[in-house]
Amino acid sequence: MDLGLQQKVYVLTGATRGLGLASARELVADGARVVVSGRHEESVAAAVKELGGPEHAHGVVADNGDPATAGLLVEAARERFGRFDGVLISVGGPTAGPVLRAEDEAWRGAFESVFLGALRIARTAAAELAEGGVIGFVLSGSVREPISGLGISNGLRPGLAMAAKSLADELGPRGIRVVGLMPARIDTDRVRELDALSGDASAARARASAAIPLGRYGTPEEFGKVAAFLLSPAASYLTGVMVPVDGGALRGL
Repeated sequence: MDLGLQQKVYVLTGATRGLGLASARELVADGARVVVSGRHEESVAAAVKELGGPEHAHGVVADNGDPATAGLLVEAARERFGRFDGVLISVGGPTAGPVLRAEDEAWRGAFESVFLGALRIARTAAAELAEGGVIGFVLSGSVREPISGLGISNGLRPGLAMAAKSLADELGPRGIRVVGLMPARIDTDRVRELDALSGDASAARARASAAIPLGRYGTPEEFGKVAAFLLSPAASYLTGVMVPVDGGALRGL
């Protein structure tokens, strides 16, 4: 299938590793060009190199929690590649731990980056996108079911998903789509770190895999392909949807 990604330009935040980088890789493979952001100069430079260099990717050192980041990223896309077709908003996961142990500062910091930072980027993108543009959010299976030990994420992700649904209603008349992705156990550094918190990473992985109908963790490439499709013109009649990328782990319809 031709996804229609040739010469399209997308901004991807938190895209120096994990799901963001995997999504950027799939977009570039189908002919798109990307602006990727991260908080550290070395990791941003490494991501640009992995994505094929300046002809295909441009890197920006930025933090989603910084109010200036949104405008900086859109400006970078227009200056480097001459257009802006969409954004995939992703951030690192909040600090793990139960709700009862999460201090106020941990909630405030996560709210600034995971929630408010994401909405700032979405608002800025909405003001700059033309008909056919798309705003994507990397969320979590915790939108529908709480994940043990991730109290802050469980608190913030559902609200962000509902804000994304509201944006889909608001932007639909302009022909701008809003979509969300809900990964579960994808084999990234973040998930391996969470498994290790149990004290026995192998046992934690085995237990989690046994609860997934496909019987295994997903690969970043599998997630990236779904993200590339949802951002592409091939998904032009999909908006307001929250798509699980979880091997069947979510039991609800």
